[in-house]
Amino acid sequence: MLYSLEFRVRDYECDLQGIVNNANYQHYYEHTRHEFLIENNISFAALHEQQIDFVVARVEMSYKYPLRSGDSFVSELDFRQEGIKYVFIQKIYRLPDRKLCNIGRFDCVCLDHGRLKKCELLDDFIRKITTEK
Repeated sequence: MLYSLEFRVRDYECDLQGIVNNANYQHYYEHTRHEFLIENNISFAALHEQQIDFVVARVEMSYKYPLRSGDSFVSELDFRQEGIKYVFIQKIYRLPDRKLCNIGRFDCVCLDHGRLKKCELLDDFIRKITTEK
């Protein structure tokens, strides 16, 4: 695990069955990715100003155990590069028992002026965190 962020489930995130609606897991994961990049001085806004957009190209998620209103949980991520893709492997664990609730894989790509291209900033960042491990 490279990064983690704690959350608490809010009532409005739950559906009629009293469990977190499946779409909200993507919100949790996205917020975790954004915070991870911000804490590492990578700004989506600054990239966008240069007409470089870091976007999700593919998502896979497996639901293992439901979260309920009031549950505390941690969203964890690992980050790597596979060719032109930047891959986030993310997991959500309920707290305090660390029951695995969800696993997600997010394949992201960079669009430079609308064209698929590697992002030098992210490539440098991956090299840095790989050598620090």
